[in-house]
Amino acid sequence: MAASFFHCALNGGEATRTEPVLLVLSVVLALASSASAIDGRNLTAGFIQVELAEGNFVVQSPYDVPENQRYSYDNVTGVRTFLVYASDKPFNTVTGTKPRTEVRLTCHDYSSGVWQFEGYGYVPAGTSGASVMQIHNEDGGAHATTLMLWVYNGTLRYYDRQVVEDGIYDRWFRLNVVHDVGASTVAVYVDGAPRLAANVRPSALHYFKFGVYMGHHDVSPLVESRWRNITVYTKPY
Repeated sequence: MAASFFHCALNGGEATRTEPVLLVLSVVLALASSASAIDGRNLTAGFIQVELAEGNFVVQSPYDVPENQRYSYDNVTGVRTFLVYASDKPFNTVTGTKPRTEVRLTCHDYSSGVWQFEGYGYVPAGTSGASVMQIHNEDGGAHATTLMLWVYNGTLRYYDRQVVEDGIYDRWFRLNVVHDVGASTVAVYVDGAPRLAANVRPSALHYFKFGVYMGHHDVSPLVESRWRNITVYTKPY
């Protein structure tokens, strides 16, 4: 099955589906051609890097304060800083969701193939009860997410269940998340080491998000994360 791609008109930050079109792709050195080639030495072997422009990084932040009070991007270091307070409003006036300051990666929604998110994250000590990375499903779907990685009291968890990585505070870590749509599986790697393999529910559409999204329990008054070197890869079937 060929991968389905999406063309994005940046109108309100949402992607619109069209007929499959040729996207600008840069080929990564292919050391292997199957998902079994993923290992700690080269997690992106056999994948194709997807071209990301700054316009693909669409920020969602509390609607009642200027974006630059909750999000910043340093174009020298490449670091994106996200923060949100427990008292903050949602990102628009109609949603009933919790406060967030996140990037929604647009123009690269997907419905088939194998997709990989890679980035370097940093969570300051004291942040708790925040999702820092997620695979979101289509708007209006029966369930909102395929994957959420939450920080609770210094531990990175799969939702609020199993531990993905202890001692996550105050250090840069490399995060790789691999989503095989056809197999309905996700795999998570931290600093090149396998940390999670899970079966997930299928959905018609998926996209990546990262930043901070405030949860319902064990929540600190302020949550923050920082990210750099965000890259997306794909491997069509």
